[in-house]
Amino acid sequence: MTFGEQPAYLRVASDLREKIVNGSLPPRTRLPSQARIREEYGVSDTVALEARKVLMAEGLVEGRSGSGTYVRERPVPRRIARSGYRPVSGASSFRQEQTAGGARGTWESRSEQEEATGPVAERLDIEPGDRVMRTSYTFREAGEPMMLSTSWEPLALTGRTPVMLPEEGPLGGCGVVERMAAIDVVVDNVVEQVGARPGLAEELLALGGVPGHVVMVIERTFYASGRPVETADVVVPADRFRIAYHLPVR
Repeated sequence: MTFGEQPAYLRVASDLREKIVNGSLPPRTRLPSQARIREEYGVSDTVALEARKVLMAEGLVEGRSGSGTYVRERPVPRRIARSGYRPVSGASSFRQEQTAGGARGTWESRSEQEEATGPVAERLDIEPGDRVMRTSYTFREAGEPMMLSTSWEPLALTGRTPVMLPEEGPLGGCGVVERMAAIDVVVDNVVEQVGARPGLAEELLALGGVPGHVVMVIERTFYASGRPVETADVVVPADRFRIAYHLPVR
């Protein structure tokens, strides 16, 4: 192989990918067998197998036990809207976005106290081992899981207050801004960093994905006068959703 030349398995995967994208291999069609790939492209069994693995990792094909490998249905991506703070009846950001989009979303949550790990402590500017309230969410649209979220709040700030449990008490279900305001903490800034990575096994199980699928991760942190008061990881399946930001121009 000369310098800069693609490995054989990537060239085979690229050609098969093109056939999937242009419809030559439509959804639910069986992918050529390993033997067929070997003969058609003049490659070894190892190269044919690696090419198929690439397409599976990209989520373009799926294996069916005892049947073969098939082209997957490609879902039409839907939008998840993100926007600047909008005070709508004290609603959380998810409730606001669902209302604005006319969608009907539901969610489940679970809160529990734990010790902050190193990364969480760094994001909240506290010491590792400090107590935090961890809340895990599963958001659904029309019954389909669409988004996961895990948030952490320092109990040194919210402990023994009416807002200690984000989804319970007099302000349960309200957004971070309103809940913090109730304990005289004025949130004035939020930072979101968006990245992508392969989904963890438990994430893909909850979201209905398959191993190898990519998820988008929004790392969000709310601040009050420079002090982090809540941080969260929002996980969205990249093949089914697009994140759209609506930002005011001042």
